[in-house]
Amino acid sequence: MAVKLVNPNGLPKPDVYRQLSIATGSKMVFLAGQVARDAEGRRVGEGDFAAQVEQCYLNIGTALAEIGGSFDDVAKLTVYVVDWSPEKMPLLGEGVARAAAKLGIDPVKPITLLGVAALGEPDLLVEVEATAVLD
Repeated sequence: MAVKLVNPNGLPKPDVYRQLSIATGSKMVFLAGQVARDAEGRRVGEGDFAAQVEQCYLNIGTALAEIGGSFDDVAKLTVYVVDWSPEKMPLLGEGVARAAAKLGIDPVKPITLLGVAALGEPDLLVEVEATAVLD
């Protein structure tokens, strides 16, 4: 695997993400922000934050599988959440956990979570962008 996840000494050690990743592969992959759309472009989980998070993660897994990678190759995630509030954290975790179960992966990665006013379409509640490194 080209990505090693680390929580270094001297920094907090959160359960839900890692502080850094060490990428040693030879191919960097920058995925566009993934949203709650299926392969045909249909809406998934309209009004359901956890379902939309799940679909975003599944889309990342699908994109990486197409090029011979997997979610395990993700070095960094950026999550954009419309109208973020701490009350959404359990739903974020629920969506991530459901996707992780379907993908058979450990979803814990370095992550940046950003609250935003809106995304590209009014029904979107979340968008997840990924950087991956493959051997």
